[in-house]
Amino acid sequence: MAVTRAQQPVVTTPAPLPVRTRLAHPLLLLTGIVLVALNMRACLAAISPMVGEIQRTFGLSATASGLITTVPVLFQGVGAPLTPRLTRRFGAERVVLGAVLVLGAGVLLRVLPSVAALYAGCVVIGVAIAVLNVSMPGLVKREFPDRAATMTGVYSTTMLVGATLAAGTSVPLEHVLGGGWRASLGAWSLLALVAAVAWLPQVLRSRQERGAVAAAATPGTPVEGIWKSPLAWQISLFMGISSLLVYTLVAWMPTILADHGMDRGQAGLVFAFSNLVQVAGAFLVPLMAGRMTNQRALAVTMAALNGVGIAMLLVAPVSAAWVSAAVLGVAQGGSLGLGLAFIVLRTGSAAGAAQLGGMSQAIGYLVAAAGPVGAGALHQLTGGWETTLVLMLALVLVVGVAGWGAGRNRTL
Repeated sequence: MAVTRAQQPVVTTPAPLPVRTRLAHPLLLLTGIVLVALNMRACLAAISPMVGEIQRTFGLSATASGLITTVPVLFQGVGAPLTPRLTRRFGAERVVLGAVLVLGAGVLLRVLPSVAALYAGCVVIGVAIAVLNVSMPGLVKREFPDRAATMTGVYSTTMLVGATLAAGTSVPLEHVLGGGWRASLGAWSLLALVAAVAWLPQVLRSRQERGAVAAAATPGTPVEGIWKSPLAWQISLFMGISSLLVYTLVAWMPTILADHGMDRGQAGLVFAFSNLVQVAGAFLVPLMAGRMTNQRALAVTMAALNGVGIAMLLVAPVSAAWVSAAVLGVAQGGSLGLGLAFIVLRTGSAAGAAQLGGMSQAIGYLVAAAGPVGAGALHQLTGGWETTLVLMLALVLVVGVAGWGAGRNRTL
């Protein structure tokens, strides 16, 4: 029996659900990302000029003082693998808010009048930064799928700007506030509070959208067997060894220059200049990466620049100091930006980006934590810096090989 037009069921197609980026005001979202990113290195960089005063306050040995900067890096590696599970359970917005608040609490804990509180604060700060390190690439991948590399450049640059400002203003803040190193370092908890307030609208909006927009906001399917993927390991090694080179020079570059006869004040200026140049590398390299079909040549170029800068430190540490600082600044900032860009370019979903971020940064920071300690031990053993720098040159070759593999036009 024929079905008449009147008898045919009427199928109504629901209106397409708006995606998250249309529901959020772009400027509000960008402001939140930038303020969160400012916190991700500032509290680490702020403590470097204060290590001597902290050492005198508590009567710490040189090794114990070195742990003040090493412990947060180590716990960034420890905390990174836990983050993808947190984001899947609670949502990226709430996880970011919680991490920023925990970071502020860690900053305050670090300045309490106790050695135990000092190191406990370092642990809390490291874990909080780990959560932010892993959450941000996935969030950028989800919110800016067509501009992920560009936005990666924005927030990686902002991280370095925050670190540069913190390193440059810690001592002046100590004088302005009049409370010694504790007041100066504790003041950075206010920046975390400002970031939390700026990020709160994203949390409130995500709660309102939960349910009706859940299907549109799904972060995608996790990557199966990511720890067995050669591509994931190549990205992780590129990030890990690049970070080891960075943290080793952060810890020892001024000392290397001073030990070869440069005035300590000038050595500090050379180091600050290198940090400033990193900002340009961190911004420009991800932009270039996003415009390339593959990033092999870019990755090898960053490795080569690292090699050139380290070689100049080895053969002409004083006479070539400024040139070496400029080359290393481009290489280090560019490697950071490219490593973060790999996370969003080599994955097909926000969940995949969070997973790869967790793996690569867990490996990366655990490897990086060995750099400053290992370099110091080699210096103590050999009485010079040549062995350390030669070993770093050998590691540059590993970075180049890993970057060549990571730069292939493939996704997990």
